Amino acid sequence: MFRNLMKRAAAPVAILILTVALSWGCGGGAAESSVSDNSEGVESPTVRTVQVESIVLTPRTFEDRIALIGTADSPRDVTLSAQTRGTLNELLPLGSRVRKGEVIARIDPTLVEAVLEQAKAVLESNKAQASLAEDTFRRQEPLYQDSIISALEFEQVRARLNQARAQLNQARAVVAQAEKQLENTYVRAPFDGAIEAHFVEVGEQLLPPVRIVRIVDTKNLKVRAGVPERYAVDIRKGTPVTLAFKAYGIGERKGVISFVGNVIDPQNRSFQIEIDIQNPEGKLKPEMLADVYVTRSVLENQFVLPQTAILRDENGSSVYVIDRSSGRPVARRRRIETGASYGGETVISSGLSDGDEVIVVGQTTV
Repeated sequence: MFRNLMKRAAAPVAILILTVALSWGCGGGAAESSVSDNSEGVESPTVRTVQVESIVLTPRTFEDRIALIGTADSPRDVTLSAQTRGTLNELLPLGSRVRKGEVIARIDPTLVEAVLEQAKAVLESNKAQASLAEDTFRRQEPLYQDSIISALEFEQVRARLNQARAQLNQARAVVAQAEKQLENTYVRAPFDGAIEAHFVEVGEQLLPPVRIVRIVDTKNLKVRAGVPERYAVDIRKGTPVTLAFKAYGIGERKGVISFVGNVIDPQNRSFQIEIDIQNPEGKLKPEMLADVYVTRSVLENQFVLPQTAILRDENGSSVYVIDRSSGRPVARRRRIETGASYGGETVISSGLSDGDEVIVVGQTTV
């Protein structure tokens, strides 16, 4: 990555390091060394040729990311069960795509329809009885007020009216229940999705709550991943995320975190995050693994080096910088402080300046 972002030194030159002189260039090649004899018995410097590469530092933007492994999942994955008894007459094939409210399966409605017709007949009878009781009450009420009939007789008329009204309400409830049972003979899709599994076959006798069919929405998925607790203060809802499904040959997807868990899992010391992703073409499937890259921060105007260019020992980190001030390039080791790292690159927080020429290949032979 750094090769495309930083200027490389190209011309072969000789680099003097203590008693060793190195010539370098961009390309690799076999190292050469030679020793000159001194007729006066004074040992001459050893000169050898080593292939190295360098870059000229310029500040750029560095994206500090957290790499995680996530799993795709469908938030709408349900199993539909029978809500009334009967014979299964219809069932859509596996893989069928359905819209919300569309009929997926149908249970034989014959018995329920008979019950409904009987309930409607009872309702009509009760309506007539209630109407007669209402009429009787209206005719008897003036007679009671004129003391033509006794209070006991009038209360009997009122009681028959109340009974007729109660029977009418009960009949209406029975009809409503029968209509609901008839509607339950239709198994409808609760959302847009695809039929993923059958649990019964056409012709089977069903009793509630036997499972009939599984329906899954694969157009709208979530990727769930666990984030180590040390990043708890860095991750929040809306944080940008890049998803990669490299194992399946599917391109990267961009998204943002839609949910951040509030509880740390004591088993693995992580908290849950979710990312909503659209899947209109259906290439992604639930349970696929995804590389999840969470943007922890975006750092502007940073000096960035490949991690392989940095030498580490008991005293800390260092790099070799080429000094051209004397006219002849000299490699000098310089101590540095490092910052965030990601993708094989590391931010240099101190020790280097704009325009410094740093050896990035061959520094271990210097």
